[in-house]
Amino acid sequence: MKAIWNGQIIAESENTVVVEGNHYFPPGTIKKEFFKVSSKQTGCPWKGTASYYHIEVDGNVNKDAAWHYPEPKEAAKEIKDHVAFWKGVEVTS
Repeated sequence: MKAIWNGQIIAESENTVVVEGNHYFPPGTIKKEFFKVSSKQTGCPWKGTASYYHIEVDGNVNKDAAWHYPEPKEAAKEIKDHVAFWKGVEVTS
């Protein structure tokens, strides 16, 4: 699977974990140079608290376009630190 935004591959993995229709990329498969920590957090009743990243490619910023669960609840432990995308990030095989 590949995650692409603004014409740039920002993550690539053969081992994503699919939860609720979203592909979660293992932490070592994202290109960290494109990710900036965001202060945004949201809660999920069964996964826990999500933290977000802004994605920046060629000077363009997609705010809060990626999220991850640094300390997921037990039911979601398989996605600990894995990264998922939305806000126009294309995830394709």
